[in-house]
Order: sequence, then C-alpha cells, then structure tokens
Amino acid sequence: MKAEDFLSGQVLLIDKPLNWTSFQVVNKLRWEIRQAFNLKKIKVGHAGTLDPLAIGLLIICTGKKTKEINTYQAAEKEYTGTLILGSTTPSYDLETEIDQRFETQHISEKLIHQTTQKFTGEIEQFPPVFSAIKKEGKRLYEFARAGENVEIKSRKVTISEFEITKISGLEVEFRVVCSKGTYVRSLAHDFGRALNSGAHLSALRRTRIGDFTIDEATSIDNFIKNLSSE
Repeated sequence: MKAEDFLSGQVLLIDKPLNWTSFQVVNKLRWEIRQAFNLKKIKVGHAGTLDPLAIGLLIICTGKKTKEINTYQAAEKEYTGTLILGSTTPSYDLETEIDQRFETQHISEKLIHQTTQKFTGEIEQFPPVFSAIKKEGKRLYEFARAGENVEIKSRKVTISEFEITKISGLEVEFRVVCSKGTYVRSLAHDFGRALNSGAHLSALRRTRIGDFTIDEATSIDNFIKNLSSE
C-alpha cells in the first residue's frame, strides 16, 4: 500500500496483544505509518476499546475511514474468556487484587449451565467502576484509583448467546455474543453473584466484530514488517 491508500482510508484488523491499551495500538500504528511514508499527519482511530488485559480483534481505521468508526462500534461482538468462581476483585478482572472470597461447594456444573439463561436477551448491567466511561469530565477509573465513590447508572445491553464451553474446578470457560456497550467483566461479576458466590474475569479474547473475525487479523509486528517491505 501507498501513503495515498492510508490517507484515503483503510480498515486494519489487528490482534491486540496483552497489556497494551487500545490507544497505545493506535499511537504505535499512526507513528509507524507516518515514518514509513514521511507523513506529517494522518488520522488513525480504533472502533471499540479492549481493556489492557483483554486480547483479540481491534479494528483500526485510517484517513477517511475514521468516519465509519461509529458503524463498527455499533456492531455485534463475540468474545471467549475464562472466569474464576469463588472470589471477586474491585475491577472485576486481574487488574486489581482479590478483595472477597465466597463459598463454592454448592455450585454444580448443572447450576452453572442453568444460570447462563438469566443472562441472555436484554439485561440491565452496571459498568465496572474501573472503566473508561466518563462522568463529570473524568474517567470512572480515575475516581476508582483515587478511592472516591461515584454513582454509576445501569444500562441495557443484549446478550444474544452465552454458553459455557469448559468447566475445570473453579475455572469456567465461556463464549458470549453481545451488543455494543456490554462489559464482559460485569457479566462475569454478576454471574458469580447469581450463583450465590462471586466471580471475576481472568482472561478475555474478542473473536468477532460484525462480519470481521480474529482469523483475518494480523499482529502489530506483522503489520509493521509488511509496512516496511512495501
């Protein structure tokens, strides 16, 4: 591809690695494209944030294609992941330490499978306090890290599919298909509560956004390598 291709607009499918923020991916790719084609400026944005501890499909738009970001953000998404039963964390995942432990002896595999039915269709969900949602001009995670309490409003989201794919002791692997705005961390937290216990997310991978799948995505390193060879 040439500079004109990126300026006129490209949709890049990136397999986001662990511990990268979505903004870091955008900044890295913007810098690499500018360096490769000696560009002073180019628009680059992502269509749907992935948490640093999540991996998988991230849509990156360049140039005029950034106008289509809202369309991709609104698309249905699919994830696979793992949750740990019997304990919770303030962030609902491994970003923070375990703060509470719960009984799990009463939880059977049958109960786990049955409980998924409570989380299909349109549901009410509270976003995690450790999230990038803005309130009063600040990100929620800024309030959380400062130890400040903040009121969070629930939101309606749609879970089209929620299936348990493997149960190994307290580790439960799952696949979920959901609407824009769904927090899978909140789903894991609420799932634990519905089991009269607790749960937190230990792994998450986004495998599909609309018609785009993870199989079509490339790593950041491969993208840079192909960029420099053109």
